[in-house]
Amino acid sequence: MTAVNRPASTASTSQTLSRGIRALEVLADSSAGLSIADIASALGVHRSNAYRILRTLEDHSLVFRDDAGKFSIGPGMAALARGVGSRLQTAAVPELTALSSALQMTAFVAVWDRRQCVTLVSVEPPHGEGTIVQRPGTRHSFAAGAAGIAIQSALTEAEWEELAPGEPYREESRAAARNGFAVSRDEVIPGVSSVAVPLRVSGQLPAALAVVYVTSDVPAEGLGARVRESASVLEQLLG
Repeated sequence: MTAVNRPASTASTSQTLSRGIRALEVLADSSAGLSIADIASALGVHRSNAYRILRTLEDHSLVFRDDAGKFSIGPGMAALARGVGSRLQTAAVPELTALSSALQMTAFVAVWDRRQCVTLVSVEPPHGEGTIVQRPGTRHSFAAGAAGIAIQSALTEAEWEELAPGEPYREESRAAARNGFAVSRDEVIPGVSSVAVPLRVSGQLPAALAVVYVTSDVPAEGLGARVRESASVLEQLLG
């Protein structure tokens, strides 16, 4: 059998693209701007290479450089993000608003993203005191959080292994599959709890509908039932 080698230019283009995407991931995970040296270190490349990558991203408004020369995610990313699960986002906002208002908790939809669970859209209650902020783009491992448990619970262990090879299938996910909802306490943020149910929508990424809170007079079973009602509404709307 004759080995087929990719042209050097193709391999170089692929590597540059991969580094550009990684640069965006690094910036998205940072709460403050990063210098060229910071990004070069994260990418494992020389500063000159990092600068070329950032300049290209800057030309497309995907990154922004402040007066101190530090880079952050740019406004162009917002335009791209609108296209991610746009149908789900559009349908979810009214129901999230109703759920958030009824429970006085932050309500959100999270989706599967390889080995992490990512918040797609969220709504905070209008008059909630001590509300937990759950920004779109917030991500955490499937090893923590009710949303990740709920997403797993909608899949068999074989399906999960195919979707995320090597990522453990939690015992809590088996319990959530039996109960119809998932609960987590102190896993993502100390003192914070969450209740979530899976969202089963054909043609969409594996997803969950969840609420996050500090305290509640409503037991977890009651919260799970209310969140499940909202999930059913969304599933019917999206077919």
